[in-house]
Amino acid sequence: MRKITLLLIVLLGVTHFILPGRCEDDAKDDSVEAPGEEEEDDDDGDDDDDDTDDTEVKEENGVLVLTDKNFDTFIEGKDTVLVEFYAPWCGHCKQFAPEYEKIAQTLKENDPPIPVAKVDATQATALGSRFEVSGYPTIKILKKGEPIDYDGERSEKDILERVKEVAQPDWKPPPEATLVLTKDNFDDVVNNADIILVEFYAPWCGHCKRLAPEYEKAAKELSKRTPPIPLAKVDATAESDLATRFGVSGYPTLKIFRKGKAFDYNGPRENFGIVGYMSDQAGTPSKQVQSLKQVQELLKDGDDVVIIGVFSSEEDAEYEIYQEACNSLRDDYKFIHVFNDEVAKFLKASPGQVLMLHPEKFRSKYEPASHSLSIKDSTLASELQDFFKKHILPLVGHRKPSNDAKRYTKRPLVVVYYGVDFSFDYRVATQFWRSKVLEVAKDFPEYTFAIADEEDYADELKSLGLSESGEEVNVAILGDGGKKYAMEPEEFDVDVLRSFVKAFKKGKVKPIVKSQPTPKSNKGPVKVVVGKTFDDIVMDTKKDVLIEFYAPWCGHCKKLDPDYTALGKKYKNEKNLVIAKMDATANDVPHERYKVEGFPTIYFAPSNSKQSPIKFEGGKRDMEELSKFVEKHATKLSQKKDEL
Repeated sequence: MRKITLLLIVLLGVTHFILPGRCEDDAKDDSVEAPGEEEEDDDDGDDDDDDTDDTEVKEENGVLVLTDKNFDTFIEGKDTVLVEFYAPWCGHCKQFAPEYEKIAQTLKENDPPIPVAKVDATQATALGSRFEVSGYPTIKILKKGEPIDYDGERSEKDILERVKEVAQPDWKPPPEATLVLTKDNFDDVVNNADIILVEFYAPWCGHCKRLAPEYEKAAKELSKRTPPIPLAKVDATAESDLATRFGVSGYPTLKIFRKGKAFDYNGPRENFGIVGYMSDQAGTPSKQVQSLKQVQELLKDGDDVVIIGVFSSEEDAEYEIYQEACNSLRDDYKFIHVFNDEVAKFLKASPGQVLMLHPEKFRSKYEPASHSLSIKDSTLASELQDFFKKHILPLVGHRKPSNDAKRYTKRPLVVVYYGVDFSFDYRVATQFWRSKVLEVAKDFPEYTFAIADEEDYADELKSLGLSESGEEVNVAILGDGGKKYAMEPEEFDVDVLRSFVKAFKKGKVKPIVKSQPTPKSNKGPVKVVVGKTFDDIVMDTKKDVLIEFYAPWCGHCKKLDPDYTALGKKYKNEKNLVIAKMDATANDVPHERYKVEGFPTIYFAPSNSKQSPIKFEGGKRDMEELSKFVEKHATKLSQKKDEL
């Protein structure tokens, strides 16, 4: 017993010498203060010293150094402060530093002095996020704490001039160039505008916040144009009726309105891009051609259909209908019009007629040289648009990466791949093979036919298993739902192509599907889907299916895996519900409605609507949220649901 007591005394003594050596903060955390000790600690002033350290503003070469901790304390109560957000590694920042230090010295001597500060945005990440700093250096002038973007020249003269202007006691920020629309003024403004761009946004949306300064700059620039092009915005969360009316389902959504008629905005989302795009959109969608020679050159050397409206003058009612029809298709088609009798005579057209002519290289004996439509007072713009869409392609056109998305979206599409080259030296060879395709295309008007250069579509040929076929000409059919069909490599001629198309039409050609081997055992809580089994599992109309498309290397997918497995276990006994996953890097997704543009992508495929899957968006990817999503859309879930 004495030995134990002696040991305890020694240990207490050692502890007594060790404790004072510990970090003071650790000691405070572990100890329980005795009565009266708290007052004693306050007298020591340790905490006050810590607070002072946090908010102390240091100075480097005349420039104040602000951080996440001292920023608000320093800014409070100050009328005007110039702030630079920089990154230590930024070359532009380093180059600008001497100029900024001169500015600091000059403004220090101003009456009254104006503080000049800098923030290392790579360290003060909260401030960088708060002030939406996306590049370096970013310069802002704070007026009574409110940030004003500085977007002028980074020179001492220009910055001093702007800061001193803002520092004036009577200075007020100019009104926004962007109009604010609500249900009370929307129709009045939009219906009376020849053209106006409207942004539907949500105040909390990060993309909207990033767009806001670019949009405002574009609004200012376009307001100076003659005539000006107005830009407006609608808070879609506050004006839900307007959002619903114009089919707004995501943020930001931008729409162009012409005299109240809405058109999708498909342009850039930065200042100069918006200005350029809207300037183009403000002009007429159809360009006037003055001479016969211009028309002849388009027909001789052009690469796309030539759409020409023939009119007497701009006052023609038919001309107005033509322009209205062209507006919604102006991004996809090139329209021209003439008021020229010589051109009209050459085209054998009369005023009020619209013609569609394909360049000479695409003409054949199997199709008319041109198509025409006469516009009458009763003609609707939609009728003209249908006319354009019907005749936009020749019988056998040239599919290229530059026109693929706009011209060759219709399925089935029969593609003949070889060395397509319409330049002078290779035109004869190109037309030799094309003429054979024409002979077959004329017999299958329900299909679209095209030739394509094998080098342009090397990846597509590889996915079809035709990249090493050894044949000079290869053929494939791109079918509905993203399915692909390859013709067996064979010496190409008219009969071979016709037989392949006939076999496809009769359903005798099997689609090419990239697929991993079918799993030998698939009894786990999450069913493994491969390309070969997609239709059997996901498209099974007897069952609801939740399918995750993942990539083995994707960090988000790995993080989701435990929750997704738990979800599978939760619903394992549901006979009519399948929780499934598919490696989208190793397998084709044979249905285009299941678009995979990132990982993980999750869809719910209801048993009664397999062609309209519901994408999981916006929610937290965990078991709880996914379970809510499943139970919201399930069509065959048993009555008894597990409580979340």
